[in-house]
Amino acid sequence: MQLTEATADDIDTLVDYWYALASGMKQYSKFNELAYDSVDSVPEAPFRNLLDSDDTTVYLVEDGGDQIGYVTLRDGEHPSREYERYKVIVDLLITERHRNEGYGSDVVAAVKELARDDGCDHLKVSCEWENEGARRFYRDTGFEEKQVTFVQEIE
Repeated sequence: MQLTEATADDIDTLVDYWYALASGMKQYSKFNELAYDSVDSVPEAPFRNLLDSDDTTVYLVEDGGDQIGYVTLRDGEHPSREYERYKVIVDLLITERHRNEGYGSDVVAAVKELARDDGCDHLKVSCEWENEGARRFYRDTGFEEKQVTFVQEIE
């Protein structure tokens, strides 16, 4: 398994992966409802912006020449804290047919190494509270629950 930095040539793949991930999140909250009726209606511009961002990197997850998912990482810092520099796993998707084969754990290990090489001292990730599978996965890969995010609709 390896992480390969995504380029503009990979936007169609990234859109497909993102749509699969985002569609799966709809079941957990009304705040996850998609603005797009199909993957074909998702605009490319936000993905181009991600690829051009200085603090965000998108990687394709590959194994033996096959693309099996993606991970989006964002750099962050808390200058007032002892644990100051971190990477956030914004999105992580392993395609359905490759799940439960250890690839997600391999991605987390690779991200940890990237973060260490970049001088980070911790990783962050969030997932839907009701997504027990994701919560279990992150606990099993060494993350600990630290914070809860609240959301409120403005009418």
